[in-house]
Amino acid sequence: MNPNPPDETAEELLKGIWRENPVFVQVLGMCPTLAVTNSAINALVMGLATLSVLVASSFLVSLLRSFIPKQVRISTYIVIIATFVTVADFVLQATVPAVHKELGAFISLIVVNCLILGRQEAFASKNPVKLAIADAIGMGIGFTFALLCLGSLREILGSGSLFGFDLFGPGYEPWVVMILPPGGFIMLGLILLFFNQVAAWRARHQARRQQEAA
Repeated sequence: MNPNPPDETAEELLKGIWRENPVFVQVLGMCPTLAVTNSAINALVMGLATLSVLVASSFLVSLLRSFIPKQVRISTYIVIIATFVTVADFVLQATVPAVHKELGAFISLIVVNCLILGRQEAFASKNPVKLAIADAIGMGIGFTFALLCLGSLREILGSGSLFGFDLFGPGYEPWVVMILPPGGFIMLGLILLFFNQVAAWRARHQARRQQEAA
């Protein structure tokens, strides 16, 4: 009997996108979430860089989990993550130098992103490669989705554009605060409020259905 049926892999893939979204639900990785989401392109590039590092490191940690001594597992995870972060840094510097310059040190700080290290310790080191990759892809897509939502909304409101393309013409008066640091806190707070309201509504709806079934 296959211990990892296809529906289990799909569940691990999908959970990070919405139900256990690393930013909107677990509130992880707040440093890049607030720092680089002043534009949609910065948010997208940071999200994809984090996704690639998360998938690659989860694959390697899961593959080597039986050979990594428990006493040095955290140090080993950090070395693995740092290696893939260096690769991502060089790739971005070669392909999108302008965006790489804007992101600056935040690319290197992917190494200490609690989302990546947390998934290695909590999941990849305890599960087979297939599930580890599915979990990493789901969490990475969820993280990228969250950053893109924040970056797009902040750029639209703060600059009147999206991915650098003007949306409203010269007559639009931008909310400059949205592309400044306070705008990140404001927008994130509003989105977290929305997610909390959705969770509360689902809990009430589920409780009502259970009462009706009883």
